[in-house]
Amino acid sequence: MQRQVVFVVAIVGQFLAGISYGQSAERTTVIATLKPHILSEARWAMQQQPVTVTAQTSPRSAGSKHDFFSEGDYWWPDSANPQGPYIQRDGMTNPDNFVAHRQAMIRFSRIVGALASAYVLTQDEMYVRQAFRHLNAWFVDSDTRMNPSLLYAQAIKGRATGRGIGIIDTIHFMEVAQGLRVMEKARVADKQAVASIRRWFADYLNWLTTHSYGTDEMNAKNNHGTCWVMQVAAFARLTNNDSLMNACRNRYKTVLLPDQMATDGSFPLELRRTKPYGYSLFNLDAMATICQILSTPANNLWTYQTADGRSIRKGIAYLYPFVADKSSWPLKPDVMYWNDWPVAQPFLVFGALQFNQNEWLSTWKKLDHDPQVEEVLRNLPIRNPVIWLD
Repeated sequence: MQRQVVFVVAIVGQFLAGISYGQSAERTTVIATLKPHILSEARWAMQQQPVTVTAQTSPRSAGSKHDFFSEGDYWWPDSANPQGPYIQRDGMTNPDNFVAHRQAMIRFSRIVGALASAYVLTQDEMYVRQAFRHLNAWFVDSDTRMNPSLLYAQAIKGRATGRGIGIIDTIHFMEVAQGLRVMEKARVADKQAVASIRRWFADYLNWLTTHSYGTDEMNAKNNHGTCWVMQVAAFARLTNNDSLMNACRNRYKTVLLPDQMATDGSFPLELRRTKPYGYSLFNLDAMATICQILSTPANNLWTYQTADGRSIRKGIAYLYPFVADKSSWPLKPDVMYWNDWPVAQPFLVFGALQFNQNEWLSTWKKLDHDPQVEEVLRNLPIRNPVIWLD
């Protein structure tokens, strides 16, 4: 019996040593790079009170105080008909749009992501207690919770009370969902709340996969379709929905890669936009995050490639030179926010760890890990890589 125990311990030790040998150096580098920022963010997050969608409302919303509301970014009043329907100016954000709910959601994501990251680093359960104050407010408390649907996102005055395109706003719930996965086994975690939050996300997944807005977004040809898969994958993993996770893996292989990526690794649909650089970064971040969420030893999306060689590695290899040296970008500068990109893009750190690319990791280390520009934060849903590394 004693020899059996020694044998089991030895096998476990070899297994753990193998993990350490393969991952420890890069992981240590990531943690050392982010630790000061994580602890600073966590100190801020510990002082914050919950703010949900019920805190502010817009007279232009067709929903209740519990419904998330946002407006189409590139839609403006018509100077020829100021009281009429808005008109589109692609790539130009209207500064007078209602953005309070979006800002509250990003703030919530920032808080939970920071607290979960600090818990990973320190195992101090005070971070878990604080996170559950915010989680309960958003998903459990009947006075402040958000309804699990997105009927009124990306509305356009005079044209639509909501659109499927608005589903992209909830990409900022992904670090909330992942943060919960990281913290739920802590001794002080509210197990009843965990169950309620999982039910909220299960209800939201049902809406995402059955409502016409959700199916419209799933079938979008550009980054919106990518972000639908990314969100559904993250929420399906939280709710242990294996069938949806498998559907997302299949969609990545059969739709996203072959339909969006060219054989050189670029994204032609993003390159046609008025902000091709920013949109290319955003779409690649989303695809890399899908690979990070859904890859398993038996079904590794990081190493998957189509018959003609399209793969996530090719996508990173295409865009990386323009991140390392932005002046080499071959197209015109983006019409807005050109000077604010790149930042510490998640595709760099995830890709570097998967493919042992020290050059990618070195570039990621040098970039901005604490962007403050609102448009950058909006298009950077993964701001806490530490909680995604296991």
